[in-house]
Amino acid sequence: MPERAEPCTIAWEEETASIIYIDQTLLPGRYEQMRCTTVEDLARAIRRLEIRGAPALGIAGAMGVALAAARSTEAGLDRFLAEVGRAADLLRSTRPTAVNLAWGIDRVARKIAMAASVGEAKAIAVAEANAVAEEDELVCRRLGAFGEELFPAECTVLTHCNAGALACRCWGTALGVIRSAVAAGKNVRVIACETRPLNQGSRLTCWELLRDGIDVTLIPDSSAAYLMRKGEIDLVIVGADRITQDAVFNKIGTYMHAVTARHHGIPFYVAAPVSTFDLARTEAEITVEERDRSELAYCGDRQLAPDGVNVLNYAFDATPLDLVDAIITEIGVLRPPYAESFRLVGKGREVRPR
Repeated sequence: MPERAEPCTIAWEEETASIIYIDQTLLPGRYEQMRCTTVEDLARAIRRLEIRGAPALGIAGAMGVALAAARSTEAGLDRFLAEVGRAADLLRSTRPTAVNLAWGIDRVARKIAMAASVGEAKAIAVAEANAVAEEDELVCRRLGAFGEELFPAECTVLTHCNAGALACRCWGTALGVIRSAVAAGKNVRVIACETRPLNQGSRLTCWELLRDGIDVTLIPDSSAAYLMRKGEIDLVIVGADRITQDAVFNKIGTYMHAVTARHHGIPFYVAAPVSTFDLARTEAEITVEERDRSELAYCGDRQLAPDGVNVLNYAFDATPLDLVDAIITEIGVLRPPYAESFRLVGKGREVRPR
């Protein structure tokens, strides 16, 4: 499978000191790159899911701090750092469930806090943000190489939401594993769930895989259990927006796939970089984002639900770790008991195959 020489999902443009990104709300009908020149523009883009996907949000957070730094006109270091800090707080508030956003913000903020001057802080911010982006590609490809070894030579894989190139700088996590398996010569057929919110599976995952020439079939989320019962799914692989001590947070609907997979004896895998781990917290401590009622009550301009009806529109759910057969990371494949595996993550040690 040839690699694409296409623009990254999100990138820093040095000449204009701005952020260039693919507006994912326009896909699959239109492929268009946008430019952010203010932190407020970036925050709006993140809230609207123009930029989404855990690793891509980490890059956006890092580049958002760089954007605030590069565009600041403050001459005094203390006032400069206070201004950048306010921008960081604004960005951090946009998506409460996905941990990578705060991770990227904090990584750059910690670096510039050690600067001796405003000029030095600006240079550090841009350099560190670009480092976050470049590392993401390496992480995804390494993760993909570990994960593809879990795939049989021929298989049908169910995936939920979009954990592909659009969710990262490029390549992807769950879809990166699929891409790596196909590149290794395996015959992989993908079943993609449509996925709320904003049909990220049908619009984005199908668009990505179709362009790569990978066999993909779209299904309603609610038919996945029936396909598992019929024996038409060999394994499930999804991404993650946050992994705590006891649960995996991913797009709403992931939990029901995990329960059904366990019932039918189908492996359930999660693919996520170490930056997605939040091992100081438990499921109960995490705020689960709720989306606007209009996403369920309307399809474009067409009203689907009566005025006045209550709508509960969670963007994420939490899957207990006892339903996860393995977590694929850039340091290796983690398996139960996860308390032991997570100690290796905390120490940054590579996991040896077993």
